[in-house]
Amino acid sequence: MEAKETNFLRFLNRPMQLTIPIYQRTYSWKIKECEQLWKDIIKAGKDENISGHFVGSIVYVEKGIYQVSALPRLLVIDGQQRLTTLSLLVLALCNHIKKNNIQTDINPEKLLGYYLLNAQEDGEEKYKLILTQTDKTSYIKLLDNLDHSDKDSLRIKENYQFFKEKIASEDLSTLYKGISKLIIIDVSLDREKDNPQLIFESLNSTGLELTQADLVRNYILMGLENQRQKDLYQNYWYPMEKSFGHSENTGLFDRFMRDYLTIKLGRIPTIKEIYTEFKQYSQKFKDINELVKDVFEYSKYFVNVALDKEPDNEIKEAFLDINELKVDVSYPFILSIYKDYVNEKISKDELIKILKLIESYVFRRAICGVQTNSLNKTFSTLYKQIDQENYLESTQALIVLQDSYRRLPDDDEFKRELVIKDTYNFRNRNYILRKLENFERKEKVDVESYTIEHIMPQNPNLSEEWKKELGEKWKEIQKAYLHTIGNLTLTGYNSEYQDKPFKEKRDLKDKNGLPIGFKDSPIRLNRLLATLENWNEEKIKERAGEISKQTINIWVYPKLEATTLDKYRKEESGAEKQTYTIEDHKHLQEGEPMRPIFEELRKRILNIDSSVREEPQKLYVAYKSITNFVDIVPQKRALSLRINIPFDKVNDPIGKCRDISEMGKWGNGDTELKISNIAEIEYALKIIKQAFDNVTGANDDE
Repeated sequence: MEAKETNFLRFLNRPMQLTIPIYQRTYSWKIKECEQLWKDIIKAGKDENISGHFVGSIVYVEKGIYQVSALPRLLVIDGQQRLTTLSLLVLALCNHIKKNNIQTDINPEKLLGYYLLNAQEDGEEKYKLILTQTDKTSYIKLLDNLDHSDKDSLRIKENYQFFKEKIASEDLSTLYKGISKLIIIDVSLDREKDNPQLIFESLNSTGLELTQADLVRNYILMGLENQRQKDLYQNYWYPMEKSFGHSENTGLFDRFMRDYLTIKLGRIPTIKEIYTEFKQYSQKFKDINELVKDVFEYSKYFVNVALDKEPDNEIKEAFLDINELKVDVSYPFILSIYKDYVNEKISKDELIKILKLIESYVFRRAICGVQTNSLNKTFSTLYKQIDQENYLESTQALIVLQDSYRRLPDDDEFKRELVIKDTYNFRNRNYILRKLENFERKEKVDVESYTIEHIMPQNPNLSEEWKKELGEKWKEIQKAYLHTIGNLTLTGYNSEYQDKPFKEKRDLKDKNGLPIGFKDSPIRLNRLLATLENWNEEKIKERAGEISKQTINIWVYPKLEATTLDKYRKEESGAEKQTYTIEDHKHLQEGEPMRPIFEELRKRILNIDSSVREEPQKLYVAYKSITNFVDIVPQKRALSLRINIPFDKVNDPIGKCRDISEMGKWGNGDTELKISNIAEIEYALKIIKQAFDNVTGANDDE
């Protein structure tokens, strides 16, 4: 490697061609980055005390298999965003001077010939900078003064236009002086001695941060010989990036890569670990082509699910419903079952039933207020538990058998919670009303074109008619039922209804005498309202009850026989499990010094969350949610708490915990904390809550 500081214009002023390899991301600087660069250049141009302004490094391979002509061809490893942006700026300056016939010491033809073109070369070799894909043609069109089309690079066009507008109102000598002060680090690599991939990973240049997708793509393609690069990129990687919308959806592509790795590894990497995890996973493949093909196949499934590309309308509708609930953590499971559908392992009907089950599972839990932080682990492991010979039945049973923190609320719990839920302020309120209105309806209603109407008005200063309608407890009734499903409907006449009494809303006519009230509404949710004479607490509860009966047919709870469920229950290993009680522990019996400390601690642990349950074992007392998060081993003069969290992840500021991972021990957990008096419980609870979050996934990067 050879690295040296040099003037940017001096770096460009030599015969060469800088080529951006196909595996680099497309040009992605936005106006924000161009604005900052512009400000830096103008500041340098105006300030005589600034002798130079550093804009980053340009790293390239100078020798090796890429040298195929007399003109030095430099393969750019890092720096293309700055190179492209500054080239656009220099070109905009040239064209401004020429177009407006400005008399200046700056010679536009020399600018072009020195910094943008190889004046002595023909064909493609005359251009100093060769970009990739649509960036290439878009940039060359600007150099050759040709018209752009809609297919050309948006970033190239927008940023060139930005510089054109800025130059029009700026002193040209100040601008050129600023450009002349730009400094770079010129880093030349020798392919036979340097590892471009390692250098690429370690770079920390200014500009846009590299995404995990950038790192994965470069890792796959950078080390290959030129023809294999082109084949893999053009046949797989470029179509894949195109389906994701190139640079506009890099976040979505990173999410896909995490879902892909979750499927393959059986665990969930964080977004920041994707590249590292992918490198390790790729070592399993002798042929990188097989890995890229596999990623490409899963990407097609992902795009169909996430970007509404599924060709079958019924399946597409099921995907849309799940996506509206924003349950991205279900994707590893969905992609796996969708692959089985594509490969004809399951039928379309089975796929749709499982998708609707996922929707029901997520929605029922949301209505019942079940915390969501365990969903990622549920969906990341669910597919491996499916009985492939009884695909649909086993999937349904596995969902139904989830308990506690992971449960699917049954019909009674779901209906009970739905009628009292603050639906109006619920994130998915339009989704609920759409599903209710369009259930078993071929002519679908576009809920988004209607507004949500409170039948009993929101106005705290209710009219005398409404107070009379609701009765003497009207304030309590309004507070309790205002935003619940029983009091909400859809209308296109919200402004006409306002706070009018119920009967007026029911029978309302417009200024032409045409009926627009509930009685003549085409909305099914208004059918019951058309038949009522008044609206009060009783009617709100009655309507909510009718709606709740309908909901269990929309968000279905699988009806499986007990014998069927028994087939899929996890069996206890060994002999029949013996039942223990607290009194079976001699150090917890009445009169023992640890008993009152234990009683206070157990009360505090059980109050952490409604999912927490206590299970006395022979040698310890377990506290579980999804699994054990703390086990208490009673001792004569202390309670030994076995905390289920790695020792190196515990936040223990006073150093009371110790690592017992290498020791023989009772209970679950690699971390021990001992307490011997009531005063220590408060600190112990802070450690125990960390373990609870660890096993329930509360701290996972979703």
